Amino acid sequence: MKIETHAGFTGPHLELIALSEQVSRVIPPLWPLEATVAVNPFLGQTGQSLAQVSALLGRIGGMRVTMPNAWYRARIADGRITDADLKAALAEAPVGAPATVAALKAAAEVEEAAPEALPTLAHLAQEVSGVDWPGLIEARIGVWAAGYFDAGQALWQVTAGRGAYESWQIFASRDLTPEISGLAGFAAHVAGLPGRARVALSLACDALGLEAGAAESYFHQLLLGLGGWSQLARQRLWVAEMEGRAEPITTDLLTIRLIWDAALLAQYGDRIAARWAETRASHATPPRATAAQVAACVLQDAAERAAQRDLAEVLAAEVPEQAEARPQLQAAFCIDVRSEVFRRALESLDPGIQTLGFAGFFGLAHAHRDFASDVSEARLPVLLEPKLSSTAAPCAEADQAARFGARAARAWGRFKLAAVSSFAFVEATGPVYLGKLLRDALGVVPQGAAAPAPRFDAEFTLPERIATAAAILRAMSLTQDFAPLVLLVGHGASVVNNPHASALHCGACGGYRGDANARLLAGLLNEAEVRAGLVAEGIAIPHDTVFVAGLHETTTDAVTLYARDPGCAVAPDLLDRARAWLQEAGALTRAERALRLPGAGTGGDIGARSTDWAETRPEWGLAGCNAFVAAPRHLTRGKPLAGRAFLHDYDWRQDDGFGVLELILTAPVVVASWISLQYYGSVVAAEVFGAGNKLLHNVTGGVGVVEGNGGALRVGLPWQSVHDGTEFVHEPLRLTVCVAAPAEAVTDILARHPDLRALFDNGWLHLMLLGDAGRIVARYRGDLEWQDWGDAPDTRKAA
Repeated sequence: MKIETHAGFTGPHLELIALSEQVSRVIPPLWPLEATVAVNPFLGQTGQSLAQVSALLGRIGGMRVTMPNAWYRARIADGRITDADLKAALAEAPVGAPATVAALKAAAEVEEAAPEALPTLAHLAQEVSGVDWPGLIEARIGVWAAGYFDAGQALWQVTAGRGAYESWQIFASRDLTPEISGLAGFAAHVAGLPGRARVALSLACDALGLEAGAAESYFHQLLLGLGGWSQLARQRLWVAEMEGRAEPITTDLLTIRLIWDAALLAQYGDRIAARWAETRASHATPPRATAAQVAACVLQDAAERAAQRDLAEVLAAEVPEQAEARPQLQAAFCIDVRSEVFRRALESLDPGIQTLGFAGFFGLAHAHRDFASDVSEARLPVLLEPKLSSTAAPCAEADQAARFGARAARAWGRFKLAAVSSFAFVEATGPVYLGKLLRDALGVVPQGAAAPAPRFDAEFTLPERIATAAAILRAMSLTQDFAPLVLLVGHGASVVNNPHASALHCGACGGYRGDANARLLAGLLNEAEVRAGLVAEGIAIPHDTVFVAGLHETTTDAVTLYARDPGCAVAPDLLDRARAWLQEAGALTRAERALRLPGAGTGGDIGARSTDWAETRPEWGLAGCNAFVAAPRHLTRGKPLAGRAFLHDYDWRQDDGFGVLELILTAPVVVASWISLQYYGSVVAAEVFGAGNKLLHNVTGGVGVVEGNGGALRVGLPWQSVHDGTEFVHEPLRLTVCVAAPAEAVTDILARHPDLRALFDNGWLHLMLLGDAGRIVARYRGDLEWQDWGDAPDTRKAA
């Protein structure tokens, strides 16, 4: 194998390098399993419409970004999608859409095959050689990447401390698998490449004849084809940029992939050169949606309009009168859709109970170091950067004992896996594990004591604490009429034998449980000095009001209260009554959730699912989410939103200058869109944006899962998280955001935030306005324009 090499960069080379860095940012990031964060798989394409992305990803990935036409036909046939929905969708359809409702229905009758992606050079080499080069490249890169990205699962990490390209070069120069498969001289060629990735990328592009016009599309195709490995690299780039550092890892991965193609072209060029030239020419032309792709996007819009009609009917129900008396109990939950069911159940028990919805990190942008740990966990949305730090700090003896226990367990685990002891270990100590096997099989999980109360580190001064508390209470629209007991309830999920367990935790807390944030805020709001300072901020908390943190276990719907934390001096009878209400609300919630969970019966067995090591569906997570409502709670109280809506309390009349509204639209709404679109992508393009079958998963490097024994890292949600074995439990619908606020205020915020506006202008989110009665009164049409929803009175103008 002979490829010409040179050391200098030319203008075209610099352009290709710039493109490689630009394209890396259209790949969505993948957070490791330890703290899984839902990510919009179309994050790099939000500046385009669904039809444009359908053309792009169809060409480079061979995927659909809408459902098969049979899915839409079934909804048209049973009346869920009406002719009015189809007509309304056609009125705002892109160029090339069917002209009439009848033509759109006819398009839905056609069974269109998945689009065919342009071949990579590896595919062209496969056609002429009969060797599965795409599969072999995926496997060999996967073997190297599993070791390189390892986060502690392996007994040792390969080439620790080296850059990705340098590490791979060492690995590939000693890997004879490609040569055994027929790629002569590959190891020696890799060993002779320059040590700088950008020089190697330039050389590979020269060998491939790639110029800027075609390179952007082809680079995107190659990175997309690396699956979770490129997305994991993108996450490292994301973190580095948040910290102000440079990180070349995505360009390194692209370089590695290009080197494979250049080597294959050097070997098979005489037989594939012509087809490769045609492929390059195709990449150099803009992708254009076919008539079928455009029609499918219109059908998708119609399905979403149908869901919006259903939502509008629920929201149009009469609003119950608010109780004039002081609430007996207030409970603030995360806006996670799972809390909607629990909040509705809790409020049904007594008119004196009031619930609120707020992002589950409770406004605390902090990094937390948990009990007996030196790991700093960013317990806040990944869109934000930690400004504070906190620690769960018990007495020194307890901390030391826990650390010794953890180290002993780790050493024992490594001994079990070591090459010289693993087989003898099974023979000698197998019977010792009989008890553990029985406990696991019966779902018996030892219960540990609650972690010590967390506390902020010393640099968080009193003026800062007062300002933080005031900002959070205003953002929660909780500045008056405090109940004697106010619960701040985070959420988490207790499951066993589930690599994706952190995906069931709190997305607003960075994929961790929300207990630390809730406990920190409760402690802050119970401080006498903070309360005294809040008076000057116009917020007077009654002396008898106590804040208590809690944790909602979403798999069991049990709520743990941390009533023994410092400052939580609650009257015993009040605390007992609250616990009784929470217990009863949990039973009601389980009964409602049981209707959706397969094999859940009447709800009595739901709790056992979290300890069943064979249960692939301990809960549905956020499956079914389709709406976000920012409004006063009395506008949605008692309305059956079926665990499908994110509910954020917001009263625009208390929002001077609309700073809270801006925060809601630019943070919680964006996080909710990531969640919604992750579920969407895991359904419509499960082969690319879904994690596959849980039954075939193997954890790799402690960072992700593969199906089988290697290959590309899988991303997104497992099939069992969106499908019950018979049908989808998640309808792939883009999120509808409903805001009770004046149109002028919302328009002003969109005009000042182009990235947010792009989500709405390009249809990745839908935006509605609610009137004073809680009804939808207007729809955002794009380009900062609004359209009246119907005959409902418009009460959106500011007083």
